Order: sequence, then structure tokens, then C-alpha cells
Amino acid sequence: MAATRRIRVLVIDDSALIRSLLRTIIDQSDDLTCVGVAPDPLVAREMIRQLDPDVLTLDVEMPRMDGLDFLEKLMRLRPMPVVMVSSLTERASEVTLRALELGAVDVLTKPRLDISAGVEAAADEIRDKIRAAAHARLRLPATPGARAARAAAPRPAPAMRYATTDKLLAIGASTGGTEAIKEILAALRADAPGVLIAQHMPERFTRSFAERLDKLSPLTVREAVHGERILTGHAYVAPGHSHLKVSRSGACYVAELSDAPPVNRHRPSVDVLFASVAAVAGPNAAGALLTGMGRDGAQGLLAMRRAGAYTVAQDESSCVVYGMPREAVLIDAATEVLALDRIAARLMEALRQPPSAANR
Repeated sequence: MAATRRIRVLVIDDSALIRSLLRTIIDQSDDLTCVGVAPDPLVAREMIRQLDPDVLTLDVEMPRMDGLDFLEKLMRLRPMPVVMVSSLTERASEVTLRALELGAVDVLTKPRLDISAGVEAAADEIRDKIRAAAHARLRLPATPGARAARAAAPRPAPAMRYATTDKLLAIGASTGGTEAIKEILAALRADAPGVLIAQHMPERFTRSFAERLDKLSPLTVREAVHGERILTGHAYVAPGHSHLKVSRSGACYVAELSDAPPVNRHRPSVDVLFASVAAVAGPNAAGALLTGMGRDGAQGLLAMRRAGAYTVAQDESSCVVYGMPREAVLIDAATEVLALDRIAARLMEALRQPPSAANR
């Protein structure tokens, strides 16, 4: 039997230590091989031509050419899977979110202290993200003309009428999710029911993510705060350090944050969010499980469906990584499986219907 071809990885980072650590971690796996390391994009440009890698890891901030500038040129001239490597700073988080908009598949974060130990502790996650990137469906950035047309498109009228006002919408995603969530929130109306979001994302990145969504969506979007009321027309992003759950206080839904151990290796976990929505809101909720690797969210989506909620999984053709939605489909957790551009409208339609009609 022929040996499986290894995934070929080129590491681009101005830190010799990071280059060495990533090379070692990559080469420790039977299905990955580091074909080269480069200290900056100018050196990497020639190495890409010579080595033809399957995946790049790319530092956000480098000398000679900024990682963002390099990524933009790369995705225009030679699109390929890229995993960004970012430090845990506010500026780096904003730049990395822009990199994801430009077509980067995922992000790895550099530890702030004891870099060697931190990177080695994350070895499994690093290898998993590289594997996912190698098999990801690339999402190329929109052309300036397409972006302008989208921005000029008229917003739908804000007036909506729901079967009850006691509604919730829960969204979960991982790899590729930042852009998928952005597309869904941009298509919602300003009076949509409260939206709870669990996106696998490093601590410090979620606040920048919420601020970016707030500028691009008719909703008011913020990072969730423990104990705050869930309001109509608002969306709440789980902080990168906490699980997000929902509870009931009288007639109101309330956000709860928890530092309980990771679930499915993640905190925030989509399963934790969905399970709480199933328990508290039952048939008055709708849930969407979007692109991402792994299986987080599948069991939670099933719990929502069994509680009478409308549930949807993103289809394979529109996912960057068809992992989490696939797991949900396999266990019949989704009422429907839809392309990304159809999900927002269907969620709103389901929430306007009586619960028994929405989850058929």
C-alpha cells in the first residue's frame, strides 16, 4: 500500500526560536513535514516557488514586509492555506482578524511567557490546525467592486413580528467562523432576538471580534458580561477565556460566564452554550452550527433539537472546514442543512413561526 503523502509546511517567522519550535512540532508527526523556514516574507516568496508547500504558517508582525501585506498579495496571486501566528496583544488581534478577512484559515497564538513551554504545550492544537488548513476550502476575499456593491445594498426594513418575544438565537463556529458569523449577523434585522455566539478564538481576540461585528451588523454586538440581560437587537460574543451560558431571571434571559474546564478541548465551548439554551429556552430558540474542525457543538445542537428548537447546520460546500456541522448531521441534530447565504433568513423565518411549526 502506498504511503500517504505528508502535508508540506513552510514556516515564516522572524523569531529563530519560534521557527525552530514549529519545525520540531511539525516534524514529530507522521503526516506532516516542515519543508523549510523563512525569517521574512521576501525570503519566503522564493521558497514558496521552489518548495511548493501545502500550508504556510505566517507571523503577523515581521520586518521587511508586514505579514498582512504579504498575505494580501499571496491570496491574490497564489492562493493557498495560511495559518497566522499572532501575539496576544490588542493590536495583533485586530491585525489577525483582518488576516482572516483576507483569507487566512486560522490563527495560532504565541505565549506571552516561557515561549518554549507554551508552544510545546500547544503542539497537538498546532498540528490539528495545520491539518485542517491543508484540507480547508479557501475563501478568497471579495473584490473592491463586490465589497462596494454589498455596502451599498439596501438594508431590509427593521420591522418584524415574532410568534412570541421570548426568543433566542445561538450560533457556534470554529475554523472559518469569523467570516461566517459576520455574514449571518450582517443579514439579520435590527430587532432580531438576542444572539449568543460561541466562536473558538483566543483570549483578547474576542473583544476585537465583537467590535468589528458591531460596525458591520445592524445589531449591537459586544463581548458578553456575566449577569447582563440578553436584549433584543443585541448579540453577545463569548469571551475567549470563558464558557457562555444562558439562565433565566424572572421574565429575562441572562448571560452567565464560567471558567469551568474546557469541553471538547475548547473554552468557550459551543456544546456548553447550546446545552444551556436547550434547557432554558427550549422551543423558543434557534441554533446554527457553522464551519469548524472537530465535533464541538454537535451534541449541543442535538439537545436543542430535542428540546423543540429549530436547528441548522452549514453545508459542506460553503464551509471552510466541514467538521463540526458534519458531526451534527451524522447524529441528526440539524432540522436543516443549508448553505451559509441561506442561514440568516431561515433562522429569522423559523423564529417567527410557532415552535411546533419551526422544527419540522
